[in-house]
Amino acid sequence: MIPKEVFEQTLLSFLAPVKAYLTDPRVTEVMINGPDEVFIERAGRIEKTDARFPSRDALVAALRNIAQFVGRSADEERPILEARLPDGSRVEAILPPVAPDGPHVAIRRFFREALTVDKLIEINAITADAVQMLSAVVAGKQNIIVAGGTGSGKTSLLNVLSGFAAEDERIVVIEDSRELQLFGGHVVQLEARPPDARGKHAVTIRDLFRATLRMRPDRIVVGEIRGGEALDLVQAMTSGHGGCLSTVHATYPIDTLNRLETMALMSDVELPLRALRVQIASAIDWIVQTARQRDGSRCVTHVTEVQGYEPERGFILGDVFHRQFEGIDEYGRVRSRLLPTGNVPQCAEVLRGMGLEVPRSVFEAAAVKQR
Repeated sequence: MIPKEVFEQTLLSFLAPVKAYLTDPRVTEVMINGPDEVFIERAGRIEKTDARFPSRDALVAALRNIAQFVGRSADEERPILEARLPDGSRVEAILPPVAPDGPHVAIRRFFREALTVDKLIEINAITADAVQMLSAVVAGKQNIIVAGGTGSGKTSLLNVLSGFAAEDERIVVIEDSRELQLFGGHVVQLEARPPDARGKHAVTIRDLFRATLRMRPDRIVVGEIRGGEALDLVQAMTSGHGGCLSTVHATYPIDTLNRLETMALMSDVELPLRALRVQIASAIDWIVQTARQRDGSRCVTHVTEVQGYEPERGFILGDVFHRQFEGIDEYGRVRSRLLPTGNVPQCAEVLRGMGLEVPRSVFEAAAVKQR
């Protein structure tokens, strides 16, 4: 086994053309479009760089080295690589022949300094009242989906939310490629494995999920729901496994539930559509919606309670916090505020009975709404 430190030094030599960006704390993504074109995302904005790789072979060699680090392959027979760098940064690469002008590579940076609640409040990504609401529902073991588009801050927010769980809880984390840096003293990290060169020995998210149910988890965290594992998660949530957390790619809270429905239908279990929708509405308690704004900033746009399902109305949602946009300031920054809507969550009394408090501003907004 080659030591991690040796791999890290070797990889940095292969990635020398972009090394400066991989160590720049302001850079959140490095995008390589073949050997001659490199873009980066810095402070939320994409810019082209002067970086170049010596040749296509040099770039392919770097990718094969990364693949070796995670025990995978990258070649013409397996042209899609999902991997990570030694510091945890996520790598997604597509090689020729399916990328004729490639390889094309996207490296999502991993930061050793975890994002904190205070930092999120400072940058107006969320408010102290919304944090209080979310800390209560996490501590109360409500099931939460963090939804948003690519690069909207879903994973970072999920890391923060995990910090509201009790220190003694056993949290089992399931991911395709390890990204999450969960807070807590009892965290079990599991990672899916793709098939080998013969198409065998794959370990899927669904395989890991089923095994996890017998590992006495207090909470299950699925890094991202992408397919049929959605039904497994929904059924676990409705069978006594409270406090589950996961992320989904979706634009609005209602889209999140519709996407979960679609992905659950991708499983090998046939359920009547109405029964599935009732299960989803029963399983998911909250949706926290994130978005990336035109100025590159990332923020929470909705904190939404899932209140049920009715055949004639569909999924019933109640926004407890909603972001109001107020235009652009003189520096080109988006001006907005995350405010309580006046909807009191249905779970307020349950939380109060557990010694957890809903923010006073939620009730004050409700009183104003009733006038």
